Amino acid sequence: MVNSKQQAIIKKDIQGIVANKRYFYMILLIPLLFSVVLPSVFVLIALLTPVSSNDFQQLLRTLPEQYQQGDLGIQIVQTIFNSVLPMFFLMIPIMTATVMAASSFVGEKEKNTLETLLYSPLSVKQIFQAKVYSSFVVSFGITLSSFVIMLLVVQAEVFFLRSTLLSLSVSWAYILLLLVPAITLVSITVIVKGSAKSQTMEEAQQRSGFLVMPLVLFMVGQFTGLFLISPWAMLIAGVVLMGVAVVLLQNSMQSFTYEMLLK
Repeated sequence: MVNSKQQAIIKKDIQGIVANKRYFYMILLIPLLFSVVLPSVFVLIALLTPVSSNDFQQLLRTLPEQYQQGDLGIQIVQTIFNSVLPMFFLMIPIMTATVMAASSFVGEKEKNTLETLLYSPLSVKQIFQAKVYSSFVVSFGITLSSFVIMLLVVQAEVFFLRSTLLSLSVSWAYILLLLVPAITLVSITVIVKGSAKSQTMEEAQQRSGFLVMPLVLFMVGQFTGLFLISPWAMLIAGVVLMGVAVVLLQNSMQSFTYEMLLK
């Protein structure tokens, strides 16, 4: 459980990231790209490109047979909506967490407030926990808000162009309720712990690179049709990753020390 003193740190960190226009705009840029710009490009290309075009026909061949019926433009948008766009919402928490979590302890060092924080009536483990949770609240909140914005934008575009609405796969529930929180927690735990050892934000951000690459490969595979991840696979991956996230957070809290911060 989070006590009142930890809540004060969480509130301070959230207010600090909102007040810092540079970091705040960095946090909003990636969600805006993944929830509005790219989905809109996909919808407009799929619904406005003539079905007879060679590029369109090549894209159709990547779809499963059951999707190659009816309005082909809608079927392509539907497939992208339920197979490709979910990968974006695994990228958003990592990218937003990179900015928020990387600045957690580095920011305290840069503002010369780290010693004051360490003199607070909180253990170093409680401080670490508060830093993780403040980043989690921001990253998870932005991801959910991005999903709502993406859903409204895409559905409005499809309805305007085809007078119909897209259906949501159950995969979205598994992604938003399991995978996104798990990936967010793993990313933040790793980056916050790295932030304690880093002297600059750029150094702390470098530690998130290995988290992004597997998702980029999954996203390419989904988009090119090399493989389509089933809802059951999403559910299993979400449960497993959530377990990993909890264990990683507990182990990181136990191994976190004053010496790591003061190096």
